[in-house]
Amino acid sequence: MFPLRDNIPSRKLPFVTIGIILINIAVFVYELSLGNLGLEEFVLLYGLVPGNVDFNNTETLYPFISSAFLHGGWLHIISNMWFLWVFGDNVEDYFGHFSFLFFYILSGIAAAIAQYIIDPTSTIPMIGASGAVAGVLGSYLLLFPRSKVLTLVFIFIFITAIEIPAPIMLGLWFALQVLSGIASLDTGLVVGGLIAYWAHIAGFIYGLVIAAISKFSNPKV
Repeated sequence: MFPLRDNIPSRKLPFVTIGIILINIAVFVYELSLGNLGLEEFVLLYGLVPGNVDFNNTETLYPFISSAFLHGGWLHIISNMWFLWVFGDNVEDYFGHFSFLFFYILSGIAAAIAQYIIDPTSTIPMIGASGAVAGVLGSYLLLFPRSKVLTLVFIFIFITAIEIPAPIMLGLWFALQVLSGIASLDTGLVVGGLIAYWAHIAGFIYGLVIAAISKFSNPKV
């Protein structure tokens, strides 16, 4: 399933969401300019390599943030930024522009910490905005439970677009991450150039928790 748009229009220009997308695109274009050797060095420096983390050396902690702005290919960045575009504007509306930025960065950090905990000795760099975007999805699920999402659905060789309630679509997405994450523990394939499922799971749960706290303390929707 691939979301095309939701049925909740933005009340304000989501300039933080747009800014995050533009920064990610700019970094990706820079990655493309580096060549293979330069790109490898860049990813090792700014991607999260769990085995390089030393909590007594702050320089090794920066990748808990910077890794969320790197991507490994066109499909990687397009899917992440599209999900952020579809769901980020409404979450930004709810939290407010600068609170949303803070929330997005913390979602990425929470996701990176979870993946680090799963395999702290890994030497494979983890990159991508998926964990931070997952935080946005988790918050969207709780904040806009009545929303519907126009979604591309692939049925064998057929493709169709149907409106799916957001809780169903995002719930299925999260269930797939959990099942894949559990399977990855059995195979040992948990980080890096593979898919960081536990980062997705942690980001999503973080988004749910923050949205729940926000609704409880200051209900708006």
